[in-house]
Amino acid sequence: MKNYPLIVIGGPTATGKTKLAARLSAIINAEIISADSRQVYKEMNIGTGKDYEDYIVNEVAIPYHLIDIAEPGYEYSVYEFQRDFKKCVTQLKEQNKNVVLCGGTGFYIEAALGLRQYIQVSENSELRKELASFSLQELINKLENLKPLHNTTDITSKERLVRAIEIEMLKNTPSKCLSYPKEQYVFFLIDLPREEIKKRIEHRLYQRLNNGMIEEVQQLLEKGVGLEKMKYYGLEYKYISLYLHKEISYSQMQEKLFIAISQFAKRQRTWFRRMEKQGVEMHRINGLQTEKEKIETLLKTISRYEL
Repeated sequence: MKNYPLIVIGGPTATGKTKLAARLSAIINAEIISADSRQVYKEMNIGTGKDYEDYIVNEVAIPYHLIDIAEPGYEYSVYEFQRDFKKCVTQLKEQNKNVVLCGGTGFYIEAALGLRQYIQVSENSELRKELASFSLQELINKLENLKPLHNTTDITSKERLVRAIEIEMLKNTPSKCLSYPKEQYVFFLIDLPREEIKKRIEHRLYQRLNNGMIEEVQQLLEKGVGLEKMKYYGLEYKYISLYLHKEISYSQMQEKLFIAISQFAKRQRTWFRRMEKQGVEMHRINGLQTEKEKIETLLKTISRYEL
């Protein structure tokens, strides 16, 4: 069996990453590690795009990892992801398996590659109690006093703002920081025209709304996952929760959700471009090619990196 460095398949939402990763894994004896910050949660399936059928290739299930590992309502951190990824990839290498890291969460991919190290930031109950009475704007102001905000900072969720304040306030104190070596990797970025991504997002959104996504959110709310926590999870969970709480209409929910997911895809593209500018070598895959053509490109490229 041929061995390769860590193979990364990244790209914005709705570009077909999972299906491509599974097909490649079936050929090179690999298992998949997910780099998706929302697919870690159990019971959040439709909204996070856990297309389990994509992991079936020629009636064989490709093993996947770091999906369905946290309870809904929990705030799984990038620190935990980095720790869990390193543990998982070490075990797979000991089993002589190749590993494909697949996802669109840029900071998870950076953490996996060892490009950044993260500190463990536990919930600060005293600080959270103090911030509980703050308005959204007051939380934004407090965070702005701690660090400059940028276009990827979510300032619409109190949960996310409180968490960001917790992290910033801990940065100047002694903390437990895990230190990992950088991974050898081959990075593939699926490239699609912006309008094609928007078209796919719109089609997928219609399908999901009509195939149980609203009911999925309703069940989470009924199990006690609060509105603020659903806003923290963002996108589908945020806007469908607002609709179910009668704060927006169905048509408003649909429109806002399409815009939000499109903006999310744009932020993902921006993140990967920034990584590339900072020296991460990326091999671009034309997302409009057939699956066969994509696989041929992947195999031809990774053959140059055989260990």
